[in-house]
Amino acid sequence: MKIAVTSVGKTLDSEVDQRFGRAAYFIIIDTEVMDFNVIENESVTAGGGAGISSAKAVIDAGAEAVLTGNCGPNAQRTLSAAGVRLYTGVTGKVAEAVELFKDGKLTEAEGPNVQSHFGTGN
Repeated sequence: MKIAVTSVGKTLDSEVDQRFGRAAYFIIIDTEVMDFNVIENESVTAGGGAGISSAKAVIDAGAEAVLTGNCGPNAQRTLSAAGVRLYTGVTGKVAEAVELFKDGKLTEAEGPNVQSHFGTGN
C-alpha cells in the first residue's frame, strides 16, 4: 500500500509535519517494502488553496492513505472524494508513524481536525 506522510525533512528519520496543506514535504512510502520517494510541497507558500493542491499532489502520487498532524476541511474533502484515507494527530518520526499505521494503531479521521487556513499564521 502506498501512503503519504507529511514531513519536515526528506528522510524517514524526519519529524511528521503537523500541517497537511503547508507541509514541507510528502514522503510517499510503499509500506510493503518501505521504498519511498519525496515530493517537495509546492503549496507551502501559496496564498490560498494549499490544502486542495496538496491533496491533489498526494492523490496523483498514488497514495491510498495520508498520515499527518492536522488537516483542514478543503483538503479532507478532496482526499475523501478520491477515496484516500486520512489519519490525523500523528506525531514523531515518519518511520515511527508508518510502523504505527502498519500495526493498526492509528485511528482514521472522521473529518478535518482544524479549520481552513490552519498553519498560515492568520
